[in-house]
Amino acid sequence: MTRYQNETRLLHGGDYNPDQWLDHPEILEKDLELMKKSKSNTFSIGMFSWSQLEPREGEFHFEWLDKIIDNIGEMGGNVILATPSGARPAWMSKKYPEVLRTNNRREKMLHGGRHNHCFSSPLYREKISIINRKLAERYGAHPALYMWHISNEYSGDCHCTYCQENFRLWLKNKYGNLKNLNDAWWGPFWSHAYSDWSEIESPSSIGETMVHGHNLDWKRFVTDQTIDFYEHEIKDIRQLTPEIPITTNFMADTHDLIPFQSLDYGKFASHVDVISWDCYPAWHNDWETTADLASKVGFINDQYRSMKQKSFLIMESTPSGVNWHEVNKVKRPGMHLLSSMQFIAHGSDSNLYFQWRKSRGSSEKFHGAVVDHDNSEENRVFKEVAQVGEVLEKMKEIKGSYKEAKVAIIYDWENNWALNDAQGFSNASKQYPQTLQAHYRYFWDQDIAVEVVTSDADLSKYTLVIAPMLYLIREETMTRFAEYVKNGGTLVSTYITGYVNESDLTYLGGWPKTLQEIFGLEVKETDTLYPKDKNQLIYQGLPFEIHDYCSILALKEAKSLANYTKDFYANTPVITKNNYGKGTAYFIGARTTFDFLEAFYAEIAQEKQLLNKWVVQGDKEVSVQSRDFEDYTYQFVMNFSEQLKEIQVASSGIDLITGKEKNKNLQLQPYEVLLIKVNEG
Repeated sequence: MTRYQNETRLLHGGDYNPDQWLDHPEILEKDLELMKKSKSNTFSIGMFSWSQLEPREGEFHFEWLDKIIDNIGEMGGNVILATPSGARPAWMSKKYPEVLRTNNRREKMLHGGRHNHCFSSPLYREKISIINRKLAERYGAHPALYMWHISNEYSGDCHCTYCQENFRLWLKNKYGNLKNLNDAWWGPFWSHAYSDWSEIESPSSIGETMVHGHNLDWKRFVTDQTIDFYEHEIKDIRQLTPEIPITTNFMADTHDLIPFQSLDYGKFASHVDVISWDCYPAWHNDWETTADLASKVGFINDQYRSMKQKSFLIMESTPSGVNWHEVNKVKRPGMHLLSSMQFIAHGSDSNLYFQWRKSRGSSEKFHGAVVDHDNSEENRVFKEVAQVGEVLEKMKEIKGSYKEAKVAIIYDWENNWALNDAQGFSNASKQYPQTLQAHYRYFWDQDIAVEVVTSDADLSKYTLVIAPMLYLIREETMTRFAEYVKNGGTLVSTYITGYVNESDLTYLGGWPKTLQEIFGLEVKETDTLYPKDKNQLIYQGLPFEIHDYCSILALKEAKSLANYTKDFYANTPVITKNNYGKGTAYFIGARTTFDFLEAFYAEIAQEKQLLNKWVVQGDKEVSVQSRDFEDYTYQFVMNFSEQLKEIQVASSGIDLITGKEKNKNLQLQPYEVLLIKVNEG
C-alpha cells in the first residue's frame, strides 16, 4: 500500500515557498511551529524554485530542500513535490531564447513573469527532464513524499517555428492528406484551400482567422500539445516512483467562476492520477448573492469530482483575500470554515491554500496567506485556518468516500470553443457555461446531487441527463443519446443544439435526423432577440419570460407543453416532450428566466423521484450535500446567507463539528455549517 493510499487524514496546508526565506532561518523555524498550531499536515513545495535549485546551468543545490522536506517529514507531514517548469531561471532565457514563448503576432516574449515557455522547445524539454529526474532520484524514496505536482496551472499557447511544425504534424496525423483537411475546413471559403502542408500556420488570432475549423483544430492541438508536454515531464518520475500519484492543478475562469476555457480538461483528466484544482471565488461581491456564487463553486466541484468518478483535491484556495480580483475583499468571519466545508461536501479530500506565508516582495506580497507579515498566530485569519484544521481532524473518517448522483449535466469544451467562434446568434448572450450553471442551480437549490460530465461519459447510470446548447454535436453523441433514451433515460436539451459536426461544418438537410427522432420535432429557425426584446410562454397555467433565443419548432411525434405568446411564431410550441423507446426527451426551445427552469425541473424531479429524501423542508440558501461511507451518510448543512435559517430533516444525528446531537429541526447562524453523521444501516 502506498503512502497516498495509507493516508487517513484529510489534507490541510498549502503552497509553501521556503526558497524565498533561506536568508531568514528564524522564519523557517517559526513556520514549523505555526504549521503544528494551524493543524496543517500537507505542503506543496518547489513549483517556482528552479533558480534556487539550479542557479547556474548544471550547478544544482538541493541541500536547502533536503532540510525542508526532512523537517516536514519529522513533524508527520506530507510533501507534494512540484516540478519547476512553470517559471525558469534567467540564465536559461538568456542563453537559450528558444525556450521563450512566441505570441500570436509572432513576437518572441521576454523573460519575466511565469508560464511563458514553449511546450515544443526541445531544449526546454531537455532541461526539464534533467531536473525532474534529479528530483525523482533524490526524493522518490523519502517517507514524506506524498504526491507529485507537475508544473503549475498549465495554460497558454506558443506560435514559434517549433510549434508551427508540431501543429502541421498533428494535422497530418489527424487528416492524412490535404484533401481531407481542406474538406474539413471548407477550404474554398475565401480561397483558403491549401496545396502544401508548409502553407499552414497557427491562427494569427481567433478574432481575425475566419476559418472556424482551423481555429477549432488549433485549440485541440494546444490541449494535446500541453498534455504531451505534461507526459514528457512525468516520464522519468513515473519510471522512478511508480507508486507515487501524480497531479497537476486545474483552474476555473475567475470573474464569473465558470469552467476553465483554454484547455479541454475532460481530455486532460485521463492523464492524471488525482484531479486537483485551484478555487478562488470572489466571496461577498456586489453582483450576486453568496448563494449564487456558492452554486457556481458547487458546479465546478461536481465537474472535477465527476471526471474520474472519485474524490478530488483542492490544491489552492485562499484563507482570506487574493491580490488579483478587481476588488480584493477579505472573507467575513465564518466564511472560511463554510467555504472550506463546501469543498469537502462536494467530494474534495483536502483544503490546501495559496499560500502558506505571504511573500515579502513582488506581485503576491498582499495575496492572502495562512501566515501574514505579522508572523503571528493571534490574528483572525490564522485562527480561522486553525479552526478548519481542527474540524478536518474531526471528520477524517469521510476521506475517500464518494458522492453518488442520478443527474448528469454535459459540459463539452469543444462545443464551447466552436460556439464562441460562431459568427451568428449574439456574442454577448451565447454564455454556454453560464447556461449550464443556470440549469444546475435548480438541483443545487433542492439539494439534489449532480455530476458534470463530458459528452463521451457513460450515461446509463443516470436517471436524468441535461445537455443544453450542444451547438457542436457528433454523430456518435447523437447515437448515444438515442440509446440512452430508448433504454429508459430522460434527456433534456435546448435551443442552439445540433448545428455543426466535429469539424464545425453545418449539418445539411435540416436538423439532424437522429435528433428529430429523439425529440420528435424539427428545429426550423432560431430567432436571436435584442436585449430589450421579450417573449413569453405559459407553463402549468403560469406566464414565464423569454429572452435572447427562440427556436421555431415543427412538431412530429412530440407534444407541446407550452407555446409562445408573441411574435410571428405565437401559438407555436416552445417546450416539448417526446416518448422515445422506454424513455422521454424534452426540448426547451427558448432561453427563459430561472423561474421557468425551477417549475420545469421540479415536475421532473418529483416524477423521477430525484428529490433529497433527507431534507423535509429546505431553504434555497442552505445547501445540503452528502457523502456516503459504509452504513453512514454524512450530511453537510451549509448556510450561505447572512440570516438565521431553519430547515427540517428526516433523521437526527451527531454534528461532527461540535460533537452535539442534532434533532430534526436544524437552526443555522449566518455562514454556519453542520456536519451530521446519520446511521443509514
